[in-house]
Amino acid sequence: MATFLYRLGRLAFRRRWYVALVWAAVLAAVGLGAIKAPAAADEEFSMPGIESQKAFDLMEERFPGTSADGATARVVFVAPDGGKVTAAGNRRAVEEAVTELADGSQVASVADPFTTKAVSKDGTTAYATVGYKVGPSELTDASRSQLEETLVEARDSGLTVEAGGTAMEAEGGPGGAAELIGVAMAAVVLLVTFGSLAAAGLPLLTALIGVGVSMATILTLASTLGLSTTTGTLAMMLGLAVGIDYALFVVSRYREERARGRTPQEAAGLAAGTAGSAVVFAGLTVVIALAGLAVVGIPMLTKMGLAAAGAVVVGVLIALTLVPALLGFWPNAVLTRRARRSGRAEQGAGPQERGPRDAKANGGTRWARFVLRRPVPVLLLGVVGLGALAVPMTDLQLGMPGDEAKSTSTTERRAYDALAEGFGPGFNGPLTIVVDAEGDSDPKGAVEAVAEEIGATKGVVSVSPAQFNEAGDTAVFSVVPATAPTDERTTNLVETIRGERPGVESGTGATFEVTGTTALNIDISDKVQAALVPYLVIVVGLAILLLMVVFRSLLVPLKAALGFLLSVLASLGVVVLVFQQGHGAGILGVEQTGPIMSLMPIFLVGIVFGLAMDYEVFLVSRMREAYVHGESPDQAVVSGFKHSARVVVAAALIMIAVFAGFIGESDPMIKMIGFGLASAVLFDAFVVRMAIVPAVLALLGHRAWWLPRALDRLLPRVDVEGEALNRGPAAAPAPSDTAELEVART
Repeated sequence: MATFLYRLGRLAFRRRWYVALVWAAVLAAVGLGAIKAPAAADEEFSMPGIESQKAFDLMEERFPGTSADGATARVVFVAPDGGKVTAAGNRRAVEEAVTELADGSQVASVADPFTTKAVSKDGTTAYATVGYKVGPSELTDASRSQLEETLVEARDSGLTVEAGGTAMEAEGGPGGAAELIGVAMAAVVLLVTFGSLAAAGLPLLTALIGVGVSMATILTLASTLGLSTTTGTLAMMLGLAVGIDYALFVVSRYREERARGRTPQEAAGLAAGTAGSAVVFAGLTVVIALAGLAVVGIPMLTKMGLAAAGAVVVGVLIALTLVPALLGFWPNAVLTRRARRSGRAEQGAGPQERGPRDAKANGGTRWARFVLRRPVPVLLLGVVGLGALAVPMTDLQLGMPGDEAKSTSTTERRAYDALAEGFGPGFNGPLTIVVDAEGDSDPKGAVEAVAEEIGATKGVVSVSPAQFNEAGDTAVFSVVPATAPTDERTTNLVETIRGERPGVESGTGATFEVTGTTALNIDISDKVQAALVPYLVIVVGLAILLLMVVFRSLLVPLKAALGFLLSVLASLGVVVLVFQQGHGAGILGVEQTGPIMSLMPIFLVGIVFGLAMDYEVFLVSRMREAYVHGESPDQAVVSGFKHSARVVVAAALIMIAVFAGFIGESDPMIKMIGFGLASAVLFDAFVVRMAIVPAVLALLGHRAWWLPRALDRLLPRVDVEGEALNRGPAAAPAPSDTAELEVART
């Protein structure tokens, strides 16, 4: 591995024009494909294997042509000062608004509240449902403007008018202020780390090229593979973060090799052979974690994971080829000003030319020695601290926050509140009952019996009249709960209705299923919770095997996996603390607390696991390298921190910066994901990898690098430490390198 990557790095350095032109051609090709490709359609959310999805599929089969694929808007009218919307003046204003809403070119239908009986019992609130011919992403600016102008005109009549629904959603997809903030913060971290504008700019440039290639590819294949506009969000987030980090490690190793007096080409080859090997295995762990999202069984999540995995692969390829090529164009630009004057990354001999006692101690060295002197207190403090933060996770409640979680400054949230006040809290999340009476001698009677039984269930406010299909053998009706969609009592109601189903079905001869947004969210939460353990077993198991190959150790991979679990539990705990329990929510701009997004644990585990293994590989591989070269276990820990701690800290800060940028978004789910990922990286990088890992290695000593003989024979051998480069001909500069060194120093 190391020898192959060494040769690849030298080749990319030497043939830099060809490498640069190839990547430019790839970017141009996929960019042109993205421009020419049809726009991505709105993806229909589906989750095979749950009751809600089965009921929806039955509706699609028995009620053909009635699927609501278009965007919808629910316009809510509230009379002023406790008046009635049925009063003459208010009713005229509502009817005029309904007429104007129907004039839109993309409007399919508008339901008049006075003809559909969409008026509250006290007469203060009414709503009109607007259906569109196209999905939310295909709504034109003219259609959105017409809707907003109608709301303004209706408000001028004295009514309180708000609107919710999919038509009010902002256009999704990646790109925006969050990414710009993350890039800006990453640039500052790189500048402080390297002390050179060129060294800071090179990882940013290559990461942006990688993200450009990945996103253009996703857009090109969106229509063919059925990718939605949201598929690329995770790919952009991770592609940007790992692209910067991987280039950072290669550039850092290049500077280190130049400090040892290597020629630029030799330094680029050694950087690719050593740091590049770590990049390959770190990237593999991220890809495993992302591809493993397919285990959950949600097609949308699988597509997001595979797209993000592709972005990571692109980032790895760029770090191994384009980064050495750009170093070939400007071999001395990434060095400090003092180093450029001498032709070396630092004055004096390199680490291999000095004893460990004579080497100047940096921050990483001092911290490692501190931990080695006090391994037990550091270990206990780290484990107990993260354990305490993980305690709130025992109160974790999963759900899918909707408009109720948005800011009160949005019209969607105000519309939600107005409907809840006028029609009851359960009105915003009705249950849909699909009754299959096929083969029953009296389908209508069976449906009425089912509706009567469900209507008598405690917690049900009302049951709507049943609507039959043309064949008359299938019916659909709505059930309004007494509690809000995210209330635990609503979940209990769904479980009660389903639990009483056998008795109801045996008495009526018809079968029924419960669906609707509320039931769908409940089913998703249950399925995600059931899939979490198998996902962890598969992903963590594969990663442990991979790390065994890398480190030739049994205990180091186990320690890495256990540390990751501790950091994930702690990050989930702080997410619950803020977004569910409300502690410090105001600081982050969270106005409404509630259940944690159902997919959050899976997202957190999948993304953070890969990133955590990045830090493990980059940090511990240097320790392994020192140990293999004859240093004692304690000296190897110090050497690993001396060479890698500063870069790992910079990489973690970059990740935190990228993820923290999303905390400023108005969407509560994006805010939650950004906060959770930033917290997880903070805990894993600075507590687990920088404190718990060296403490455990100090306590284990030589046992840390023990591998049973059976496993040692079974596992393939890969030269991650670059041992072949030190004992082979690659270690000595080639004749052409001598002249190259003289040119670089002039």
